[in-house]
Amino acid sequence: LHYGTLLGSRACAHMAAAAWASAFLYSLLHTANTFSLPLCQGNALGQFFCEIPQILKLSCSKSHLRELGLIAVSVCLVLGCFVFVVFSYVQIFRAVLRIPSEQGRYKAFSTCLPHLAVLSLFVSTAAFAYLKPHSISSKSLDLALSILYSVVPPIISADIEVHAGYL
Repeated sequence: LHYGTLLGSRACAHMAAAAWASAFLYSLLHTANTFSLPLCQGNALGQFFCEIPQILKLSCSKSHLRELGLIAVSVCLVLGCFVFVVFSYVQIFRAVLRIPSEQGRYKAFSTCLPHLAVLSLFVSTAAFAYLKPHSISSKSLDLALSILYSVVPPIISADIEVHAGYL
């Protein structure tokens, strides 16, 4: 599957620009929110990188409104990305099913399905990490989930790319 051929370079450029712009705005929102928080419980996190829920736990201000705002923006962004990804995969699967040879369909599916598995791992662990009840929260569980959705998917994706001959 060649996105540049199927969609055209202009559509690919628009998709890339939208991804970069939304990631920049989302990061800017989190950075501004983080630097405006008064921290009264120190600044040591039980994680290997700063995550918003962990930083909010250190804040001595009422962070419920900030949390709701961040969740609302995050949900809108995630839902938009999710709809786009589902739409893209439907289009990809429709194109693959139109391939006349069984060997060609097999090769295309063997390329697409590992990517879909990595995406599913990322989305499911991130959703669980951010939407789990506070009653089951612990430092070790939070750390394990953080590693599962931030470290493991890129490693698996790189491995898929190497074995598929892309890198």
